[in-house]
Amino acid sequence: MQHVDQILHADWVIPVEPNGKIFSNHCIVISAGRIVDVLPSASAQKKFTTEHEITLKDHALIPGMINCHTHAAMSLFRGLADDLPLGPWLEDHIWPAETRCVDRGFVHDGSLLAASEMLLSGTTCFNDMYFFPDETAAAAIETGIRAVVGMIIIDFPSAWAGNIDEYLHNGQRVHDRYRTHPTIHTAFAPHAPYTVDDPTLGLVATLAEELDVQIQMHIHETQHEVDRAIDRDGRRPLARLADLGLLSRRLLGVHMTTISKTEITELAHSGVSVVHCPESNLKLASGFCPVAQLLEAGVNVALGTDGAASNNDLDMLSEMRTAALLAKGVANDPRVASATQVLRMATYCGAKALGMEAELGSLEPGKLADIVSVDLGGIGAAPLYDPISQLVYSGHRDQISNVWVGGRRVVTERQLTNVDIGSLKQTIDHWRDRISA
Repeated sequence: MQHVDQILHADWVIPVEPNGKIFSNHCIVISAGRIVDVLPSASAQKKFTTEHEITLKDHALIPGMINCHTHAAMSLFRGLADDLPLGPWLEDHIWPAETRCVDRGFVHDGSLLAASEMLLSGTTCFNDMYFFPDETAAAAIETGIRAVVGMIIIDFPSAWAGNIDEYLHNGQRVHDRYRTHPTIHTAFAPHAPYTVDDPTLGLVATLAEELDVQIQMHIHETQHEVDRAIDRDGRRPLARLADLGLLSRRLLGVHMTTISKTEITELAHSGVSVVHCPESNLKLASGFCPVAQLLEAGVNVALGTDGAASNNDLDMLSEMRTAALLAKGVANDPRVASATQVLRMATYCGAKALGMEAELGSLEPGKLADIVSVDLGGIGAAPLYDPISQLVYSGHRDQISNVWVGGRRVVTERQLTNVDIGSLKQTIDHWRDRISA
């Protein structure tokens, strides 16, 4: 008999690997923050002992969801400027508000709000792009969520840095600070092809190899962006990035609503991951990512919410449903983006995009115990024939009951274990009054 830290029993365990598999009346055995075994509950009693055993009736256990694109601190701008096109939304509202308000306190408090919302809705890891990434990291550590914080680079000064050299220096200082941290990782985050020049992008490609980190960037977000690039130097943004050596397994192309068949083939060949943000794209009328064609070509497609300023939530269950429905409508084919595929996009494919699939994204022995329990016993999930379909097509974040990150319980019976919600709400109300003024 092996002694372990804890055993979680549930009516269903959905491991994601093997793909599409559902285990009934199984349990997950956890020790030292990792999954030791996934096996029938009856068998576990003969192999393991523990003082901490939890039985979750009418629940499914799934891997923690991975939000592959966020601007966490921008949760403080939720609802500030709705129902506007991307250009006016950014240039007339968001960027001026950032100039007035963004500082270390803004980023910490906004990230704390975002991390709390994500944990309560079943996200255990997020990939962020914003100023003061060290403050986002601090908020992530405080709440217990896992994070990849972006070493942001953009061709204009901000409160975080005054020029490109300072952006690079500050970003690498954050990388050095967290390079051995168990829950915080870093990635280069050049904002977009149209806001970062060629020498800087070439340097980012080199530095990413040296530091062994990923690169995330908004790419082909709108047709207008592509048209402007062609007018400027005769090349589409992806062609320019290819010339600069950025198309590789390290690159996460965020949005990608305007891409050709040739570009899809090139993405598949080079190993670039696409991060699909369907609800933000719909709200800003940015276009439709060709998910069905990307999946058919073998491109790794992950999911992100984008920031709450353009979504307006950070709910990955909602994002899964929207991604599935939108892909079917765009392809005019109800068979594409199945529930199984979309759940995989929100978990394993996100981990793969971040270069972390050996550690995250599925419930397999040896992997980190990032686990979410979903209550499928309510009237909104009845009758239940297929737990995965029910999760994707009728699941709601209020059904998330418990969340573990590295085996540590950070949500217990729908309550955060590390955050005082009342105090957080008072802080957010203060920011609302300041931003409104």
